[in-house]
Amino acid sequence: MSTGPGADSAPAPAIHDTPTAPAPARRASMFSSLRVRNYRLFFIGQVVSNIGTWMQRIAQDWLVLGLTGSATAVGVTTALQFLPMLLFGLYGGVLVDRLPKRRTLLFTQSAMALTGIALAVLSLSGHVQVWHVYVAAFAVGLATVLDNPARQTFVSEMVGPEQLQNAVSLNSANFQSARLIGPAVAGVMITGVGTGWAFLFNGLSFVAPLAGLLLMRSRELHVVERAPRGRGQLREGLHYVAGRPDLIWTIVLVGFVSTFGFNFPVYLSAFADDVFHAGAGSYSLFNTLMAVGSLAGALLAARRGTARMRVLVAGAVAFGAMEIAASAVPSLWLFALLMAPIGMFGMTVNVTANSSVQLSTDPAMRGRVMALYMMVFMGGAPVGAPIAGWVTDVYGVRAGLASGGAISAAAAVTVGLVLARTGNLRLSVGWHHGHPRVRFVPREDRELATVA
Repeated sequence: MSTGPGADSAPAPAIHDTPTAPAPARRASMFSSLRVRNYRLFFIGQVVSNIGTWMQRIAQDWLVLGLTGSATAVGVTTALQFLPMLLFGLYGGVLVDRLPKRRTLLFTQSAMALTGIALAVLSLSGHVQVWHVYVAAFAVGLATVLDNPARQTFVSEMVGPEQLQNAVSLNSANFQSARLIGPAVAGVMITGVGTGWAFLFNGLSFVAPLAGLLLMRSRELHVVERAPRGRGQLREGLHYVAGRPDLIWTIVLVGFVSTFGFNFPVYLSAFADDVFHAGAGSYSLFNTLMAVGSLAGALLAARRGTARMRVLVAGAVAFGAMEIAASAVPSLWLFALLMAPIGMFGMTVNVTANSSVQLSTDPAMRGRVMALYMMVFMGGAPVGAPIAGWVTDVYGVRAGLASGGAISAAAAVTVGLVLARTGNLRLSVGWHHGHPRVRFVPREDRELATVA
């Protein structure tokens, strides 16, 4: 059994040069976790499946819009897909801690495959109605309640703690690559042969991850002891997080950034239409450049190989600052170019927070902790989007984007100071090899220097 860091007590938050988890002695190769056979099978399966997932997202929205002519109906579909995670996410984490991860994923991936095939049959036969799409979206959301924490925690069982940061980063790069390919393929397919074929591709794409799971070697997994069935396990998980400043404040920061900073469907569509009067083509360009930046951020995180709290805080500050800068630019092309660094710093926050939370958590608690993390991360959209829409309608989209960036940056600074105080750290500003360096260091350093 792998014990993992954080099993016995809460370590002091690491904001200075000490990583939040055990780090390899040298900088990791960008693709080092792909040397692990089980993870390589998982990664290849996810490449195919993620493309299908993005295709279904586009086809689903387009189908609902065609059936109803209502943007509100599209929003209802999205809400139904996220609602189960908000309602049952914590209970899903409890179950994931009790269940074998690979078998759980075989079940959830099969369930999501069936929803895609069912929508394909209904669409291709001409019998599809909007309530069918609603039911399918809710069913996918229910499967996600187990699938998401199971996938997050299964990564550590495949690669072990030393390669976890790299594997989490490559998973994000995988997803962002599919974000570049899937919508483009879906657009061509929907225009040429209809939405039903996009649904069918998504349903069949799950054959790849299912095959990868079946081909894995059980003896090579870093299997952790499963939590026994018992009463009060949900409460136990919440108490565990509440007693860990490094976990609770990381999740709080992610909550603020995802709720107020990640409302890009609201902001980017308004900038394209109302500010630059450029139409859907510019909206697509903004999203594409952001996906490119996100992919770069994921690959850079994979190259770093360690998850440091100072990287998380600095990334969130930079993300907020870039949003504030983008809100003020007068040119469409300058705004478009800023989408790449916004995507890169946003992905830095996502990957660093995800891997640091996993590495700092007792493996027996990891399912519950990651369920809470994903509930906060994914639950930010339904809460933040209406707020962002209201601010945009009343004060304008520039004010909306600037306020989202300001809240994200302020939350990062606040969390950084709280963790520094908790860890008995102080801010150090100086020069290192001819370059300015700002970091947090133990307060004892100053006392020793005074004595010397």
